[in-house]
Amino acid sequence: MRYCRDMHGYGQTPPAAQWPGNARLAVQFVLNYEEGGENCVLHGDAASEAFLSEIVGAAQWPGQRHWNMESIYEYGARAGFWRLHRLFTEKQLPVTVYGVATALQRSPAQVAAMLEAGWEVASHGLKWVEHKDMGPEEERAAIAEAVRLHTLVTGERPRGWYTGRCSINTVDLVTEAGGFAYISDTYADDLPYWYEHGGRQQLIIPYTLDANDMRFATPQGFNSGDQFFSYLKDSFDALYAEGAAGSPKMMSIGLHCRLIGRPGRVMALARFIDYVQSHEKVWIARRVDIAEHWAKTHPPQPVTERPSQMPEADFVERFGGIFEHSPWIAQRTFAGELSPANDTAIGLHAALTFQFRAASEEERLGVLVAHPDLAGKLAQAKRLTASSTEEQASAGLDALTDEERARFTDLNSRYVEKFGFPFIIAVRDHSRSGILAAFETRMKNDRDAEFITACCQVERIAFLRLAAMFPDGEGRHARDQQTAA
Repeated sequence: MRYCRDMHGYGQTPPAAQWPGNARLAVQFVLNYEEGGENCVLHGDAASEAFLSEIVGAAQWPGQRHWNMESIYEYGARAGFWRLHRLFTEKQLPVTVYGVATALQRSPAQVAAMLEAGWEVASHGLKWVEHKDMGPEEERAAIAEAVRLHTLVTGERPRGWYTGRCSINTVDLVTEAGGFAYISDTYADDLPYWYEHGGRQQLIIPYTLDANDMRFATPQGFNSGDQFFSYLKDSFDALYAEGAAGSPKMMSIGLHCRLIGRPGRVMALARFIDYVQSHEKVWIARRVDIAEHWAKTHPPQPVTERPSQMPEADFVERFGGIFEHSPWIAQRTFAGELSPANDTAIGLHAALTFQFRAASEEERLGVLVAHPDLAGKLAQAKRLTASSTEEQASAGLDALTDEERARFTDLNSRYVEKFGFPFIIAVRDHSRSGILAAFETRMKNDRDAEFITACCQVERIAFLRLAAMFPDGEGRHARDQQTAA
């Protein structure tokens, strides 16, 4: 039972982007060029286009041309593109074009203008059609043909990829194809990240569907340029403030020639560009520039231990002692659902603790009983587990005075007699005197209350053990986070 989606990502502490010039935010404008690559029977498609136009709620017309739809797309190529080209070149802004290969082939003047302006032309696939029902072999062939055609049209192989109307296989297939500085078919983060498939590390630069003019053509979208500008401004302000606070991010703005290229909308984009340019420490870049920076500043790291991908025997051997002498908890955890979110100290602790809490009271009592007395006979005989030995030593319980040892012996005896299990406390959280004080206090509990308290301490001990096993940054942050909680 393995859940492949990564719901953890960078967690609470994303990496420092270190954008050029110590920029607080990297801003990236994407111009989607799809006109001439959309669904059309002239292109060999089964039906007309129905996506992202002024005809909200349009449906495909099987076997027929849709004159209105075609002319709306034609507007993007004939008028919208040039309006946007003038705006961006006058503002001297770098742009990334997501170019559908067949659309680029049908627009030689526009391609020449893109290249002359120094814009990056990334691949937007072979055709602007749905890929969700394509089999892997068909989509693999479409990717290869898109690269071939793109290279012939522009004179250069694309270094970036975004299908958009993708399938569940798209990112893996493009990764397999290789040769791409980045893929953008995800919306999962505000920063680039590395994705592993087939032993290859592929850089992902997430895209956006919210800071995107496509919402002019969707229900519950933007009705006016003012709404678009307001949303972009609020997004920019939030991210800029995070960058000023020490956590720079990336903001992508998605644009379409036939949508934002309309006169009633383009002025909102112009106002937003002016707003961005009025701020200091903003890096406006092409996506390939961001990719190159990230690959240099945050190169892929060797794959570390991933509990969710370990064989069962290795998993149980590695984590079977997290709960004292209770490997059955690790066994049940392995048999349950694990995902990338469980490949951290916090995540794996949650999965192990879930099984501990789900166990019967008798089973949980067995875990409590498996714990050794503090400074007891097992410690003196050096028969503790390595973890218990280290933990007790961390609080100085291996160097007691005769008086302290006698006090621990007395407390241990009275505690076990009253509750039926040894006194358990996460000694790393306490000094020797603090442990003795907790001992005295908890002796006053009734059995039910102390059983709950002891179980909580077992969970805490398990967490501290896990935190020590993970890389320093992850473990240290996890300990701090749990301590604060």
